[in-house]
Amino acid sequence: MMHYEQIFDKIKHYETVIIHRHVRPDPDALGSQFGLKRYIQAKYPDKSIYAVGTMEPSLAFMGELDTIDDAVYDEALVIVCDTANTPRIDDERYIKGAEVIKIDHHPAVDQYGDIQFVNTEASSTSEIIYDIVESIGDTHLLNKEIATALYLGIVGDTGRFLFNNTTSRTMYIASELLKYNIEHTQLLNRLGEKEPHLMPFQGYVLQNFKLEDNGFCQVKITKDVLETYQIAPSEASLFVNTIADLKGLRVWVFAVDEGEEIRCRIRSKGIVINDVAADFGGGGHPNASGVSVESWEVFEQLATQLRAKVQ
Repeated sequence: MMHYEQIFDKIKHYETVIIHRHVRPDPDALGSQFGLKRYIQAKYPDKSIYAVGTMEPSLAFMGELDTIDDAVYDEALVIVCDTANTPRIDDERYIKGAEVIKIDHHPAVDQYGDIQFVNTEASSTSEIIYDIVESIGDTHLLNKEIATALYLGIVGDTGRFLFNNTTSRTMYIASELLKYNIEHTQLLNRLGEKEPHLMPFQGYVLQNFKLEDNGFCQVKITKDVLETYQIAPSEASLFVNTIADLKGLRVWVFAVDEGEEIRCRIRSKGIVINDVAADFGGGGHPNASGVSVESWEVFEQLATQLRAKVQ
């Protein structure tokens, strides 16, 4: 409770609050960012509240980001959601704020921020935002827009409640958010929608994964594959869980050549893999992590360490 009180003492003090989150935003990054913004606006309608960063096109339906000048950061409070380490914060201007608050559920990597609130037991940062609202006694301020953002964030980071980070608390919060008539079936459909031109690429993934007898699997998306299917690296990344239903699958890595780096998304079923990601400069959750490597040779080193997890 003390951290919640400290956070809201700061929010109460500042007339301008700017909310950041990590690069390549997923539903929880945007859900916690938009949910917190809309909640603060409901509580303090006279304050200036902004959500900044680069939008992920496939999630643009979740809300609209703000474009602000550097001067807005003068005497502003910055809140960074869902981001374990500073290199992953979207928009480096966060350092221009008068004070910084970190709200996250990832295992700590950087101890940044004047106030840090990290709860690794929460399914998502969106779940933490709900906890804060409830603890402050402000659930009466929730509305359809806030509930929609937080629900999508929770759904995204729990894999639609299939991942083992789903708890009874998670399900309780989801049920409370459903009371705001958020049309969750339509929202889940939109969350899973993909443009028709991307579907041939899904076929490529299904025909080119390499599942080993021990349960390790890798998918390598090279530049020529992206060119053949005329898709962007960010679009390719949408298919990281295409192989998730494979029988016998235990650990997998989905690697996409983004030009200057190869982005590797690592997933597992009950096996801790974020330590391997950390060894290569990445991080994330025990069963869902990411890291960027500079070459396919380094990728093979990463794959070797991941493979060792299932020996």
